[in-house]
Amino acid sequence: MVKRSRIIAFFLLIIILGSTMGATTKNILNNIKLGLDLQGGFEVLYEVQPAKKGQKITQEVLASTAEALDRRINVLGVSEPVIQIEGTNRIRVQLAGVKDQNQAREILSTQANLSFRDANDKLKMDGSDLKQGGAKQTFDENGKPSVSLTLKSADKFRKVSEEIMNMSPNNYLVIWLDFEEGKDSFKTEVAKEDPKFLSAPTVNQIFNQNSVSIVGSFTAEEAQTLASLLNAGSLPVKLKEVYSTSVGAKFGEQALNETIFAGLVGVAIIYLFMIFYYRFPGFIATITLSIFTYLVLLIFDWMNGVLTLPGIAAIILGIGMAVDANIITYERIREELKVGKSVKAAFQAGEKNAFTSILDANLTTLLTAAVLFFYGTSSVKGFATMLIISILMSFLTSVYGARLLLGLWVHSNLFNKKPSWFGVKQADIHDIKESFDTLDLPTRFDKLDFVKPRKKFFGISAILIVAGLIVLIVFKLNLAIDFSSGTRVEVLSDKALTTEQVNTAFEKHDLTADDIVISGDNNERASARFVGVLNKDEIAKLKSDFKKEFGSEPNVSTVSPTIGKELAKNAIIALAIASIGIIIYVTIRFEISMAIAAIVSLLHDAFFMVALFSLTRLEVDLTFIAAVLTIVGYSINDTIVTFDRMRENMRKKKRLKTNEDIADVLNTSIRQTLTRSVNTVLTVLITVVALIIFGNESILNFSIALFIGLVVGVYSSIGIAGPLWYVFKTRELKKKGTIRTVKEKRKYSDQPQV
Repeated sequence: MVKRSRIIAFFLLIIILGSTMGATTKNILNNIKLGLDLQGGFEVLYEVQPAKKGQKITQEVLASTAEALDRRINVLGVSEPVIQIEGTNRIRVQLAGVKDQNQAREILSTQANLSFRDANDKLKMDGSDLKQGGAKQTFDENGKPSVSLTLKSADKFRKVSEEIMNMSPNNYLVIWLDFEEGKDSFKTEVAKEDPKFLSAPTVNQIFNQNSVSIVGSFTAEEAQTLASLLNAGSLPVKLKEVYSTSVGAKFGEQALNETIFAGLVGVAIIYLFMIFYYRFPGFIATITLSIFTYLVLLIFDWMNGVLTLPGIAAIILGIGMAVDANIITYERIREELKVGKSVKAAFQAGEKNAFTSILDANLTTLLTAAVLFFYGTSSVKGFATMLIISILMSFLTSVYGARLLLGLWVHSNLFNKKPSWFGVKQADIHDIKESFDTLDLPTRFDKLDFVKPRKKFFGISAILIVAGLIVLIVFKLNLAIDFSSGTRVEVLSDKALTTEQVNTAFEKHDLTADDIVISGDNNERASARFVGVLNKDEIAKLKSDFKKEFGSEPNVSTVSPTIGKELAKNAIIALAIASIGIIIYVTIRFEISMAIAAIVSLLHDAFFMVALFSLTRLEVDLTFIAAVLTIVGYSINDTIVTFDRMRENMRKKKRLKTNEDIADVLNTSIRQTLTRSVNTVLTVLITVVALIIFGNESILNFSIALFIGLVVGVYSSIGIAGPLWYVFKTRELKKKGTIRTVKEKRKYSDQPQV
């Protein structure tokens, strides 16, 4: 009898969820803050240095510097800036959506140390004598923009003006901003057409009031900026740029549109695949995947996170990975149906048996995502954050959500004796009376042997590894400025570009590019790399001139040698920690031989990604490291699902007595999980290929690295991890004679116990 109440409950649940999502999604999307790579803006990492001799940079000094920077950002009117103290002497500032990046950079880095000096550069007063909020933009008697300063003490100003008046004919009150002892001099600057000091009025009378005006060749906007800067206060330290990146608004808009389109294409194909292959459960998967996407964005909004381009890629990748749990479960349910169980019994057994595989796979991926978060910087940290949320939400929706929704239909009895709704043919179903076990089910891969050709697998990999090492030695890696230091400039034009045209534009700034790469559908993009690190003034001039010439501001990124070395070091540490973590986890959950086989397989995958990038001369940047660690986490999924089945098959045998027993466990396990492996990798590959074809060029290398890693990962799980475990296990068997796979209960004596 069909229980209609279950079906009604399903539709009520869908209506409630659908209406909630429909009513709130727009607000969530509007609330989410976009990173500078999606709306333009800039990011800069400052090294905090002492402003005076003997000054120590403490956490209190860093905190007060961050507060001073925040006050200055308020002058710019930038909403929700990101200011982070990093380590013992660094501060990172991210300003997304800032309209005038050059002005913002200038306001942030200017120390704004106001000083009043005589013609001999002797200090008379400084910024501490300025009344709080005492600087205002005004106009002089000729209508020219000026800055009015209100001082704390009229008496002190009277004494200073008297001293300077008596210095005639050099009776100048020189007003400086950021005067540098031993470097700046009034006598030197006064002869220049554009002197560094702000103003130098002649003092012919004693001033009894507590105000003074700075009159110079200001525009009204410049005068207002100076007034605001002085009110915000001087910095207690010196700031040195060690890393910076700026993104033009046009670049950001294009990146956002292209990546979202790529995501929609990838997700649409996944939905069609799931429905076509898994039938009704596939339809349930599309519902849970939609809920998954909504929850990821909702939680990210609650966290007040900043969504970046790699972050969107993580969501798209997360959808592909969320399908993994659905596929593992549905394949298990299909197996239970094939041994003759009812739909209800198959559903319960399939859910139960799939849980441990899904849990282990998700925890290992979560481990690598956590490593990425702790060792990543900026956009990589954003990618890791989104990946962590995606893993947690995929577990919630694809395990518990799918179980609830599919369970309502299963327990309604509508599918009784209808296994075709789960994609199982009647001809494949055995009679339950045969007592057929799921581990005994035939597969379409039963003729494949993965043990016999193991030496060929090892030989092919060894040859490719040697070839890869030669390629690395000869060509080395094409390191991006993230690791090698320097400056990178990306140009976006309204018209097709040529190398000569871009090179000429750089030569006007006395810049010679190491290499210029033209790209884009219509050759409208160009990227160039320089050995040196451009300073803020050079960047400002470059951005201004290129905007006039090409129609939009270029992206400019700079990395100092110190930061480049640190990033490279952190990347190696991150990979090492992720590898050690996986070894420990797999050893605890499985056994040491599986852990070693898994980690060799993962390092094998990582090496091939590196070698292929060396051969193809693709740039290795921070997102490449994110891709390597993502593959390390994702590739282990494949291996763990196979190991989980191997554990089941070993328990069934109870003891491994011969090499043939070990080979049988391995072959049977790979055959039984191969469909799942192919389907899960296929769904993730769909999203990655969509990113490669339709996504933005900024994450092209990231997407290519993922593609290489996924393809190599399938091969290594089957051809390296499994056969390597076989080698370890046969050696163990040789030593022990017999390997027990199930702990036997102790037999107690029948004698009465005292």
